Amino acid sequence: MKSDIDNTVTGRITRELADRIIAGHIAPGTKLRQDHCAEEFGASHVPVREAFRRLEAQGLVVSEPRRGVRVASFDIAEVREVAEMRASLEVLALRHAAPHLTSAILDEAEAINRAGENAPDVRAWEEANRAFHRLILTPCGMPRLLATIDDLHAASARFLFSGFRMEWEAPTDQDHRAILKALRERQFDVAAATLARHVKWIGTKPGTKTRP
Repeated sequence: MKSDIDNTVTGRITRELADRIIAGHIAPGTKLRQDHCAEEFGASHVPVREAFRRLEAQGLVVSEPRRGVRVASFDIAEVREVAEMRASLEVLALRHAAPHLTSAILDEAEAINRAGENAPDVRAWEEANRAFHRLILTPCGMPRLLATIDDLHAASARFLFSGFRMEWEAPTDQDHRAILKALRERQFDVAAATLARHVKWIGTKPGTKTRP
């Protein structure tokens, strides 16, 4: 999870293409062409190539020799792998961040969670959900770890969007509430265990409408 927005040309192209892939506007298997993207974004091929590399690191595209770049497909095994990785890495980040979480940060996280529970659509909910996780993990002060978690969030969001595309009802996130309660009470082990269970949910109940 990156603490600030990359406003370079590469960052802008990466975000826009990632949003389209995650939302399902670009189907799995679709080939992404450098020349078309360069023309659309008014950029040279250099930032487009770098954007493709970033999307590949996020698991959103695959690069094949002599065949170019295409949007990655995903299956339940991949979803479970991402969930396991997120659980392990987010717990690590939370254990380092927890001692530095102030009441002000936790109040802000609670407000973000309320916004997610009242989100009008899955995109707004996912943005609030990601902001919640980013806020409570960022004080760990480990930028490489946070960047890796951010990439895993992108893969998770893609799966969630595919499940919520037909209908939407904002969930009540009891796990987020329980995590905040444990953090306020300085029960860091409880908060970490709840976070791990919360994140692993996506890999164990792929058809259910709730979170993480």
